[in-house]
Order: sequence, then structure tokens, then C-alpha cells
Amino acid sequence: METCTVVKVDSVNKQGLLLEVVQILTDLNLTISKGYISSDAGWFIDVFHVKDVHGNKLRDQNIINAIQQAIGTARGNRAKAKSTYSNKIYRPEYQNEHTAVEMTGKDRPGLFSEISAALADLHCNIVEAHAWSHNDRLACVAYISDHESSGTPIDDPDRLATIEDHLSTVLRATAIPSLIGSIQTNQQEVKAGFLEGSEEGTNMTNVERRLHQLMLSVRDFEVPSVLSSFPTMKPTGSEDSDDEGRKTVVKIERCDQKRYSIVNIECKDRPRLMFDTVCTLTDMQYMIFHASISSDKGYAFQEYFIRHLDGCALDTESEKERVIKCLEAAIERRVCEGVRLELCADNRVGLLSDITRVLRENGLTVVRADVATQGEKAVNALYVRDISGNEVDMVTFAESMKKEIMGPIALQVKNETKGSPSTSPERSRLSLGDMLKSHLERLSHNFIPIK
Repeated sequence: METCTVVKVDSVNKQGLLLEVVQILTDLNLTISKGYISSDAGWFIDVFHVKDVHGNKLRDQNIINAIQQAIGTARGNRAKAKSTYSNKIYRPEYQNEHTAVEMTGKDRPGLFSEISAALADLHCNIVEAHAWSHNDRLACVAYISDHESSGTPIDDPDRLATIEDHLSTVLRATAIPSLIGSIQTNQQEVKAGFLEGSEEGTNMTNVERRLHQLMLSVRDFEVPSVLSSFPTMKPTGSEDSDDEGRKTVVKIERCDQKRYSIVNIECKDRPRLMFDTVCTLTDMQYMIFHASISSDKGYAFQEYFIRHLDGCALDTESEKERVIKCLEAAIERRVCEGVRLELCADNRVGLLSDITRVLRENGLTVVRADVATQGEKAVNALYVRDISGNEVDMVTFAESMKKEIMGPIALQVKNETKGSPSTSPERSRLSLGDMLKSHLERLSHNFIPIK
């Protein structure tokens, strides 16, 4: 098409296939502006309208080839295509060379800094780390190596036990601490807290999906009572929830004639939105049979026809309420308004600990982190807030950082807070649910048999 590229996928259906395709497009940093999905009768048909990061149709033949190869070939070749063209901050090439640590706990100001300091004290080099906080919970996935043995994976059981005990102590000050064991592809073998990364595990679940799973496991969809008791304290990602132009709306209807539950989502559009919602429904063990995705004037509309894996629709109001809350949390937990810091410096053990310590000394706390290593450089993208709710004083912070970090450092500050329309745009889309209801009504009046 003139304004976008159309990706069509036909295949025998299986549970999780939609997520797999969406994940491939997301890994290539493509934006899905429209989508139509149908998978009844065991056949899977997808149509996606995609654009690049600049909002243009795809013109790079290498990326087009990567999409075809990733979707249509075996897992080994697909992984190679992703490693060439994907956003490497989310899919490191070296996951099979380091030890993965997964952590969840009740969040508090400075917790990510404490985790970084604990790993530095244990002579662990943080090669890559990702952390999300939402509704007073924290989930973190870190890839570490042994600084004492030239960056090799940590596989000594006694050393791992010491690291686990030290990190557990840091998390124990919270109400729901845990070091989550990494689950293999068959979801049966569980190792206590640490996993030497494997290519097989990487292909099944990427870092972002694992963060969604970890946050779901600590029930971040429940707003802590301490936050609801103080109007000035708001959960992460919901600063403007009272603004109707930004409010996320999730509704669930029941289609008795076809035994579907219809999930409707309306929210502010953003990159990776479809991945977040499809990932959540899949991990909650729902099958998506039909879907319609569109966006208009910065607002997104998503409609999913779902059933349980056993073929049943959502039966109880409590189940519907839980699905609504989990989808709202999935949409919100990635959104971090405030100040985004991008820092690049010579990599060394303890660098992240020093950076986050300077943040704490300036009254700032990390609410989301993406940390990676590129050669000899450490690249950090940190979303920060002032603990007291004041405007972030980046001038003072920048001066403190320059004094603390020896050697050259590149620092870029971005304010992620953006204005939003005061009213929601008109619902200018074709709803599969509306079409189905209209068709069934005509059939009930005219008694026309369906062939």
C-alpha cells in the first residue's frame, strides 16, 4: 500500500501462534497500525498493516526478507534473522554466555539501586538488565557474569547460593519478595533463581514477555491499599488516569450464539501495544479466535474474540473483572511518563550501582530500566521520578554524575510527559462484534439457515 506494508500470514493454527507472529513484528521495531485475525476451523489467517519506527512503509528489502524468513522458516534461522535486525536491547546475542537472574518484590524508592549495589558488592558484572515497576511491584531480569574470572557465567553452586541469599536479603524488606526460578520450554524443570541462558529458552520467551509474566505473578493488577488511601500517590503508569483523553477502557461482552467472550480495548496508542495485550491473554491461557486492531489520531482500538483453552467462554463476573484488570495492567506497566535518561559510558563493574546511587542522592528513583553492553560501552536507558513528586532537577544531577563517573560520559535527557486530547476520538472502525450481532439479529428475524 502507499502508506504502509501489508503482511499476510496463512497457516495451520496452534495455541500461541498469533503471539509468535506479533512478537516477530515487534522485535523488528515495526508498528502495527491495523490487524485482522481469524483462526476458526483450525486455520490461521492474519493480515497486518505495519510501518517502521518513522511511520513509513517498509522500503528496506533486508527487513522485508527478515520478516519472511522469521515467520516462514525454522526456529534456528528465525533467531538469526532477529539477531540481525531486532532491537538488541531486548534480545541480547549473548544470552547463552551469561547467568540470568529473575527477581520480583514489593517496590520501594531506591530498590533497583540496592539491587545494583548488591551485585557489585558480589563482584558480578551486570551485562544487561531490565526492570519494570507498576502498582508498587517490581520485576527485574538481569544477565550477569563473573568479574573475577574474565566475564564467564557463574555456575558454582556455592557462589550462586551466596548471590541468591544476598539478593533475597535486599528483597526481604518488602512484603512479597522472591527470586523466581527460570522455567524451561517444557515448563516443568525449575532452577532456583538462576539459569545459565540457553538458546532454546530464549526462542520461547523473550525478556519482555518474561517481565509481563513476573508482574502478573506478583499481582500488579491490584492497586495497593496504601496508594488508594493517599490521593497524591498514584500507581506507576497512571498519572493521568483521570484525564478522559488518556483513560484506558476495557470491556468484556458475551456472545452466547458462538460461545465467545468479546474483549474490547480502547486506549492511547503506542508502540508494542498489541504485543502486550496478546501476550497477556495468551499467558492467561485464553485462545484468540478472531481479532480486529486499528488506530486513529493516536488512539487504539482492539477487539478480541476469546475462549478458554477448554473451549468455554468467561462465565463469571469475577473472572471478567480479573481479565479486565490484567489487561489494564499490561497496558499501563510499560508506560513511564517523566524523565528518561540515556547514559553511555565506559563499562566497568559497579557502573550501574554508581549511576543509581547518584540518582538516589539527588532524590530520584528508577521506575523502569533498560541496561545493555555494547562492546566496551555500557548503554543505560532509565526512567526516573523525583521521590517527593517535585520536578526533576536535571542540572544538579548532571553535575553530580560528571563528578562521580570518571572518563567520558554521554548524557541525554528526554521528558516523556506529553499532552493528550481532552476527549476521545470518534470510534471510526469496523467492529467484528457489531457485524456478528447484526448478522445474528437478521438470522433470528428471517429464520435463514447458516450453511
